[in-house]
Amino acid sequence: MTDVVSLELVFDDDTDAAVRSEWEALADAGLPSQSHHKGESNRPHTTLLVRSALRDIAASELDGALPVPLTLGAPLLFGTGRSRVIARSVVPTTDLLAIHSRVHELVGPGDDVDHTRPGAWTAHVTLARRVPLDRVGDALEVLAAAGGADLAARAVGIRRWDAATRTVSSIAGRGTL
Repeated sequence: MTDVVSLELVFDDDTDAAVRSEWEALADAGLPSQSHHKGESNRPHTTLLVRSALRDIAASELDGALPVPLTLGAPLLFGTGRSRVIARSVVPTTDLLAIHSRVHELVGPGDDVDHTRPGAWTAHVTLARRVPLDRVGDALEVLAAAGGADLAARAVGIRRWDAATRTVSSIAGRGTL
């Protein structure tokens, strides 16, 4: 899938600022960082679903689901080859798994990207992409020095990202764009 649509949880201002601070710490150390991505849509988020097409969801279908308290936990590494993605884990809770399940229920079956399917989802917030293997240790040291501890967070909205049109739209909650 090249042109995809995704649904993403976005955070309150404090959580957004804390993640951006980690992005900046990596950039200041000369490491890859999401802060280098200057696209208008770039903001800290947790992806709930990715597929090639998606029916619209009305905000009323998600009544009561937001806000949801979260914990951003220890770093995770994804990928193979000569580089890795570094992300913050999002500790699964009953509320988080319920909103993930509800979103998938609302949109119905589809060609979901495997790692976003219920039962296979690893909730995370990306901090850096394409980190060379020989710099992963440096990046983890920078993140530990920048705070490193679990971070109390709140998801306050769900947004839709359309890669084909490069547009973001609010689905539910606030602070989604």
